[in-house]
Amino acid sequence: MSGDSHVRAKRLIAQERVEGISSNDSIWLKEHLHYCANCEKLAREVDEGLRSLRGFVIAVPRNLASQTQFRVRLRTQELREIEPRRRLIWFACAMSWALGVASAPYVWKAFEWIGRYTGTPKIVWQIGFGLWWAVPALVAATVILLENARRDSEGKWTLKETSEGV
Repeated sequence: MSGDSHVRAKRLIAQERVEGISSNDSIWLKEHLHYCANCEKLAREVDEGLRSLRGFVIAVPRNLASQTQFRVRLRTQELREIEPRRRLIWFACAMSWALGVASAPYVWKAFEWIGRYTGTPKIVWQIGFGLWWAVPALVAATVILLENARRDSEGKWTLKETSEGV
């Protein structure tokens, strides 16, 4: 038997147990298992493993469904509260970029004039112009990251507290 037929047999063994296979594949697999001891042993081991898994009893709390529904409702409410703030942040960012693009030539000329007036090297006032653009974005990113970190730490605390109570 070729290696490809063994690979196909392994795939069909797994697929048969999960989602089913066509009748042609089933006939081919039965014939292959009849002649191949290794693949037949694999099929038997998979069947035994699945039978042993079906025998496990998993105890879940009686109120698991209601607790889950409650948590989903809380999260939905939290997301609804956050959504308007996020829209405001996106609107502020869009306005900032629009105003920044519109004022860029004037800010460039102002930095150039200040650089010439003070005798500052060209690279210094060009870096200053770059920072003029970068600092507000960095401040906004820092605020958003700090807010998300605070929210994540509150969520972990709440999750820890509720999981201890279960």
